[in-house]
Amino acid sequence: MTMDLRETSSLRLPAGHMVSSEEEEPVLWLSEAPASPGLWSRMLAEHLRSGLWPLLLEGHHHEPHRPWESQELSPSCFSHLTEHDPEELLTTWWNYYAHVEDGVAPSNPLETAPFELWPGRAPAREVRPGAAEETASECAELLMEHRAGSRLGLVRAGSGAEAMTASGWMGPLNHDNDTAVFACVVADWERRFGARVLGMGFATLTLSVAAPPADLDQALRVAGGHFAFCPDNVLQNPPYRLQDYAELLIDRPVWDFWWD
Repeated sequence: MTMDLRETSSLRLPAGHMVSSEEEEPVLWLSEAPASPGLWSRMLAEHLRSGLWPLLLEGHHHEPHRPWESQELSPSCFSHLTEHDPEELLTTWWNYYAHVEDGVAPSNPLETAPFELWPGRAPAREVRPGAAEETASECAELLMEHRAGSRLGLVRAGSGAEAMTASGWMGPLNHDNDTAVFACVVADWERRFGARVLGMGFATLTLSVAAPPADLDQALRVAGGHFAFCPDNVLQNPPYRLQDYAELLIDRPVWDFWWD
């Protein structure tokens, strides 16, 4: 990625600096102080002109400089998100985490009920033009209120999904060391639900969603995708069951993911 501070001079940014990858290549611009109200939304509006995707970035609980300022970013390690198929990825992950072998699921899969086998991706929902960006801006402002320490990152990328890999972020490392496979699924959600990447933490990802599921049937299918994508959302957090988790997704415009 070719990006330096001169390229950000016209964006009226607060004090910040470039952050380098493990290979000592510049990968993102990072604000010195927490993002101020309106800053993320303004940068999103500038994206088409600047080519820089805004991210709200959080660090590790006990070491806030990680991973953004500790050279734990490595975009060169990743494949490209277009090399993967979201349906194949989700099916493979579901089979692994739901312990499906040779097309047969465990006899009493309490965590994934009412599904035993992979139910398939949730049907796409209609997203009116501009709704995804409006929702993203509204949700980002709310996040900055509740996560006051988030700093602004700017990454040269065509979308939030691409920013996940362009930044060198390795949050789901304990599950798969290729961030591109997760970015592929996020890109699919961008198209199907008007999702937008708001930001990342050490092992967390936050998306806004313009067209979340509107009822339990839709939410169950979406929850199935979340379980495959990030099983810790269901298995490591109350209520520990897919059906209860699905109820939390109805009309919810923010999706949070955390990999243990």
